[in-house]
Amino acid sequence: MRKRPLGRSGLEVPPVILGGNVFGWTVDQAASFRLLDAAVEAGLNAIDTADVYSTWVPGHSGGESESVIGAWLRARPGMRDEVLILTKCGMEMPGRGKGLSPSWIAQAAEDSLRRLGVERIDLYQAHRDDPEVPIEETLGAFARLIEQGKVRAIGASNYTAPRLRAALEASAKHGLPRYESLQPHYNLMERAIEADLLPLCREQGLGVIPYFALAAGFLTGKYRTEADLDKSPRGRRSVAKYMTARGMRVLAALDRVAAQYGASPAQVALAWLLAKPGVTAPIASATTPEQLRELVRAADLTLDAAAVAALDAASAAAPET
Repeated sequence: MRKRPLGRSGLEVPPVILGGNVFGWTVDQAASFRLLDAAVEAGLNAIDTADVYSTWVPGHSGGESESVIGAWLRARPGMRDEVLILTKCGMEMPGRGKGLSPSWIAQAAEDSLRRLGVERIDLYQAHRDDPEVPIEETLGAFARLIEQGKVRAIGASNYTAPRLRAALEASAKHGLPRYESLQPHYNLMERAIEADLLPLCREQGLGVIPYFALAAGFLTGKYRTEADLDKSPRGRRSVAKYMTARGMRVLAALDRVAAQYGASPAQVALAWLLAKPGVTAPIASATTPEQLRELVRAADLTLDAAAVAALDAASAAAPET
């Protein structure tokens, strides 16, 4: 599978990055191992996770996903050299800490390294901005991790365009490592980054790895009625907001393009992202082998200009009727 450079980080990722938020949540450890094995065998060797996955689950405290990935790596001697591990810090770890202060970044990194059972994180990302900490202090903390050999490159997630630009300027001014990638919320239903963030990333040469690439599963087409929202734990939590006239227009357009290419709506939704200038690789999760095969096939699907334009038009923001 042909890899894509992630900005100027020196890392190369496959066209689709495997989302690890489901590991230890909707997918138990044994099933997670099978999915990870199959993903790497198919060439999807970049795994995105975060320390905070999955604090939202009753009884969980965070670190569940990283722990499952770490257990898988320990059970597969030599696998560490075959995969890229992307994780994040900054969201609240209940009872332990949050934000991007130097002390918390240092602690969070050690905790992630321990759970993952690795000596170095390939891409360590600020999960969200922390306006209470000077940007230079945050970047300085990341610089120390790089100097110590614990992190290869850094990225940002959920930053606004002004704050991302400020961080890049601070890196240049003070000789500090810069964010080499952005992980934004971007898909056919969430296109706000096209106004400012995506152009900024293209201007500055940052990799872009959108999360919720399938809109929490809505763009797979399995949610079409109110009753469908009960099909998965994420249905009413994350998908209900897309059950609108616009959402139905997008699904109809996905159906048409999917029929044209002999593909599925999910494959087309991911291929649409891959067709967008500046996008490196969308992040998508899988809970079954069938869903994983969808991701693999999407990595090889190229849409023509007419198909992209049709999806653009269907998903354009407009007053609901």
